[in-house]
Amino acid sequence: MSGPHILIAGAGIAGIVAALALVQKGFEVSLYEQALELHELGAGLQISPNGARVLSEIGLHPAMEAIASVATSREMRLFSTGQSWRWENNADAVLRYGLPFWLVHRGDFHQALVAALERNAPGVIRVGTRCMGFEQDEGGVTLLLESGERCRGDALIGADGVHSRIREALFGARATFTGFVAWRGVVPMERLPTRLRQQSFTSWIGPSGFIVAYPMRRGELLNFVGQIERDDWLSESWSEAGTVGECRRDFASWHEDVLEIIAAIDVPLKWALIAREPLPRWSVGRVSLLGDAGHPLLPFLGQGANMAIEDGMILARCLKAHADLAEALRRYETARLDRTARMARASLQAVSHMQNPLLADPEQAQAFMDRQFAPGTREARDWIYEYDAMTVPI
Repeated sequence: MSGPHILIAGAGIAGIVAALALVQKGFEVSLYEQALELHELGAGLQISPNGARVLSEIGLHPAMEAIASVATSREMRLFSTGQSWRWENNADAVLRYGLPFWLVHRGDFHQALVAALERNAPGVIRVGTRCMGFEQDEGGVTLLLESGERCRGDALIGADGVHSRIREALFGARATFTGFVAWRGVVPMERLPTRLRQQSFTSWIGPSGFIVAYPMRRGELLNFVGQIERDDWLSESWSEAGTVGECRRDFASWHEDVLEIIAAIDVPLKWALIAREPLPRWSVGRVSLLGDAGHPLLPFLGQGANMAIEDGMILARCLKAHADLAEALRRYETARLDRTARMARASLQAVSHMQNPLLADPEQAQAFMDRQFAPGTREARDWIYEYDAMTVPI
């Protein structure tokens, strides 16, 4: 590798995808990860066709097929009666977008990314290195580690997540509680009765909350995520343990199938959903942001990881195309700001399609669903899934 030396703070999904794309374009890369071991939470992710295109481009298609589930169909179910509406199958998605929706265990996906990066550039990840800040000048950037070590490079990318130190150093911190608490859990399929060993992507909709449940790890596990209106929990940690009893109380009026899934979770995790206004810029000189560090998204469209994956490819393309690194980062920012801000707005708007007071009445729920499936509603999201990070203008 003989290109410029790019420092990346954070070796999560965003940082590793960016590193892979950069290494494959000839850059020297160093990743700094505060955790002592490389691992991710036991939770699910949806990699939609816009993210899958990038992963295929950087050589991950076989690995994804080995670890992912592909839902047989997508359906919505009413929180109280369990009434079901089917609206798409996997063949439709592949025909429409060219790639499937991959449903993966976050830990499996992270391991596949780490293995791919190690094959391409052994030893580029340094664990146990907490980033505290940076200094920059006309010649480069110095990343400051908690240990006192100073690491020099040509540019710095903050991929250090929703609580980004790099973002805070650049622009400060602003956040607002949404009024939603999310519950997350993973259940081995074998624990569930046959009728609940679903291979579909199911969205449960209700008047004050909603749930998604889908298979992952080749159908061996069921991922559960439930969002409910609450104003008494403000911790944003993804690893805060709750109890099955508390989770069941939050969904006490929901269908027995929901309660049976919750009862099969060992330890459900809960976190407050915190919103952040889109930043008007991400870059200052030779320093920029990527993924949740630059544009944290609420999980209502399942696009957080996909936006980070897209970022990594656009970043690599811009740095490859422009020798002036500060200009390259400005081009990267320009290429991504509008799309990620639009995605943030769309994620908030998606709540109205999953949660509505009308859903308390089964008859009104049918009229609500008729509107959801009106002609043209599916096409309204083509802008999300048709995006190609390898060809969009930079």
